[in-house]
Amino acid sequence: MIDLSKIEQYRENNRIEAKKALGGLPKSIWETYSAFANTLGGIILLGVEEDREHVLHTINLPDPERLVREFWEIVRNPKKASVNILAGRHVQVETIGGNRIIVITVPRAQRYDKPVYVEGNPFSGSYRRSGEGDYRCTREEVQSMFRDAAVQTQDMKVLEFLGTDALDWESVRRYRARTRQYRPGHAWEDLADPEFLRKLGAIGRGADGALHPTGAGLLMFGFAREIVREFPNYSLDYREYLGSDDAQVTDRIFSSSGGWSGNLYDFYFHVSERIARDIPLALRRRANGAEDATAVCRALGEALANCLVNADYYGQQGISAVKCRGMAVFSNPGAFRIEVEAAKSGGVSDPRNGALIRMFHLAGIGERMGGGIPNIYSVWKKLGWAPPVIEELFNPDRIKVSLPTQRSGGRTPGRGGAGKTAVHKAAMIVYLTDNVSGRTSDFAQLLGLKDARVRALLGELIAEGIVVQEGGRRYRVYKLKA
Repeated sequence: MIDLSKIEQYRENNRIEAKKALGGLPKSIWETYSAFANTLGGIILLGVEEDREHVLHTINLPDPERLVREFWEIVRNPKKASVNILAGRHVQVETIGGNRIIVITVPRAQRYDKPVYVEGNPFSGSYRRSGEGDYRCTREEVQSMFRDAAVQTQDMKVLEFLGTDALDWESVRRYRARTRQYRPGHAWEDLADPEFLRKLGAIGRGADGALHPTGAGLLMFGFAREIVREFPNYSLDYREYLGSDDAQVTDRIFSSSGGWSGNLYDFYFHVSERIARDIPLALRRRANGAEDATAVCRALGEALANCLVNADYYGQQGISAVKCRGMAVFSNPGAFRIEVEAAKSGGVSDPRNGALIRMFHLAGIGERMGGGIPNIYSVWKKLGWAPPVIEELFNPDRIKVSLPTQRSGGRTPGRGGAGKTAVHKAAMIVYLTDNVSGRTSDFAQLLGLKDARVRALLGELIAEGIVVQEGGRRYRVYKLKA
């Protein structure tokens, strides 16, 4: 992750923690171990200090091997750490500039190991990492990690306090009509509605022998007023900002309006039609405009479906979909269950709501689950559009996917311009998190922008106190501010 030979070029940040450790293992090392494991991973440097100028310097540890032995003894003690997620390669003694230091690389923990906590109590001993250091997790964050650690996906629970009257049978009727279109001759086609829903996993028998909705069935086909009885924070919200006034909402759909069912199935079709309806116009001058428009509309539908099936509906803030000029943004509660880079490359899937995925799949929606994100990147690259940006946010856990719908470097009026600027700046911050520094040319190549536009974006990041510049004009580089 870092080049130790250039250690003086790094700063402490959300992925790097430096500790002198001349008096032995610092007590705070365990909070940092928990924080890195529960967030994005990171590196703990022992025998390294940050001076007043926020420059890292090595300090020769007199007996690093003893500290390593002590570290392994403690991290393997379940009374200190709930789980040891480290292997031998993760703890190394290195020599930098004649000084011996210890480098502890803490990976991001697998979901079934979370929360990684210390001192025997998950609610007081679970930490996460932010730009300002380690912080103690809220009760909601800990509960979210416990839910994700479960073997059974959370949408399979039979909700025995609800009857099948909690479902909107008109939504079921529309769903079945679509499955007949996309799966003609399917083995379940002629089943009565209750048996069809039972096969689908939308209802199940409770201990009382009666049929009740499952979590997935309630979310997919239920009335919003019934859904919130199991998922109190449930909310679906779609907004368009396409008018001359950047702050004016020109179209809105939300689950609690009372004018429709408020369930996931109906929301998908209300939004997928709106989110893609002007895409053919944007592509009409291309040689393969019709083909490209179809690919973009399908990709936007996949992004929306991914947002819906990967949400933690017990989490905070609900589903949000926003469309503005040149931009579509989807966000949902819940953290990534796999590494973001693995999601981008495809072929790896760890669904939070497996039953919901099967329901959408039977209706011909989101058939590329696990491959949807790579497909979106492929389509966007082919069209020469600015690359999508995926952000994982914490406190509360949230996933945000921003999809520019125009060519790289193109100007976008109104709110869309602001949205695209935010996407570009987020991509630059991600780059500087994973690299020591960046030049204007690095960002221009990354974003497909001209140097003048990159310099303008960097100027905004500097003014916001996020980035600093170093060196003269010819050798100028940019780094995250300490």
